[in-house]
Amino acid sequence: MPGAQVFLLVFLPFALGHYLSSLLRNVNAVLAPQLMAELALTPAQLGLLTSAYFFSFALVQLPVGVALDRYGPRRVQFAMLCLAAAGALAFAGSRELNQLLLARALMGIGLAGCFMAAVKSISTWISPARLPSVQGYLIAAGGLGAASATLPVRLALRYIDWRWLFIALAAGCAIVALLIFLLAPTPPETPRTSFTRRMLAEVCANPMFRETACLVLMPHAVFFGIQGLWVARWLNDVAHFDQQAIAWLLYLGMAAVIFGAISVGMITEWAARKNIAPLSVAAAGIALYIAIQCGFVLDWAPSYQLLSVLFTLVGTITGIEYAIVAQAMPPALTGRASTCLNLLIFLGAFAVQAGFGAIVGLWRPDALQHYPAVAYRTAFGVLVLLQLAGLVRFLARRRGRSARSGKMAAINSKEDYETGSLRPSRQREARPD
Repeated sequence: MPGAQVFLLVFLPFALGHYLSSLLRNVNAVLAPQLMAELALTPAQLGLLTSAYFFSFALVQLPVGVALDRYGPRRVQFAMLCLAAAGALAFAGSRELNQLLLARALMGIGLAGCFMAAVKSISTWISPARLPSVQGYLIAAGGLGAASATLPVRLALRYIDWRWLFIALAAGCAIVALLIFLLAPTPPETPRTSFTRRMLAEVCANPMFRETACLVLMPHAVFFGIQGLWVARWLNDVAHFDQQAIAWLLYLGMAAVIFGAISVGMITEWAARKNIAPLSVAAAGIALYIAIQCGFVLDWAPSYQLLSVLFTLVGTITGIEYAIVAQAMPPALTGRASTCLNLLIFLGAFAVQAGFGAIVGLWRPDALQHYPAVAYRTAFGVLVLLQLAGLVRFLARRRGRSARSGKMAAINSKEDYETGSLRPSRQREARPD
């Protein structure tokens, strides 16, 4: 298929789906003041509402993976984006929390396959040599969607309310679904395999999968759970920025995702040339990410703006776990491993987003409904401790492994010396038995 056709028929329709997925995942960060005021939501309720997307998204990861293999991304994405459109319409018409929760969960289900469908489609129709760059463009499309959920949404709210915004987003989902159904080619038939519990156990039993998940999973969940909602509330309640300034800062932070994703890839490739393992790069990045979160815990007032942007920029390091697992797993397990990662990440993001709101809600707001800085400091402190546990465990295991390697090398050297095997290898080989 010519390159222009691949772009128009394969990449563009599925990239638009991923764009909408990222936009709808993050849009509540800007809408939070309107939702809290109109529906009298507490921080715990707001966190639960926004995190319902992550929970439903995670629950359908395994079925979506099976459906993509069995029916192909074209048919699956058409059906699921229609479901997302229905969820957005239901959200626009909801009048109470329970209705909003169901609608938000329906959107999460409908958008759960956007990234995986795009990856599967471009992997089918694009040559392996071009996959890294094309997948980078796909991530950039998601970053653009996240950025569109900030300042552009804020500007749109000058002319329409949030309900009409979701009606427009529902129309966008329906249009993209139709584009995918009409334009995307049908992939060639492949042998059908089912995702069994044995396969799931095989993935989770892989040592590299476990080590990567222990180190990166919690920071990745924090990145998704916090940047999509609570950074904006922190900028309002603690830093006391107005909504226009918050929208600008969120826009800068989300746009930084594009730069961060590209930079992580370049740094990882440079480190590989220096014989530095990708997991070591991840550990260094996560240490920096935790240090930035300590700025929230310590209420680092000199640059609230810088903290909010750095949180998103450095948080892109967490995306490295997909590449680490893909490199370490057998080829037959890479797709299942990515599905397992998505499941765990989005379940974690649900817990982080809902739990953060529950902690903040333990304090009383002031007359302007601003929650105190100590509430956010406590919530960020809990997250730092949870992430620090994984980093300390990783460093301890690496140190223990290095110590064992050094001890074994010393023992082997001693045995070689005692048996006279320190002679040059050619001399040893020349000696008769």
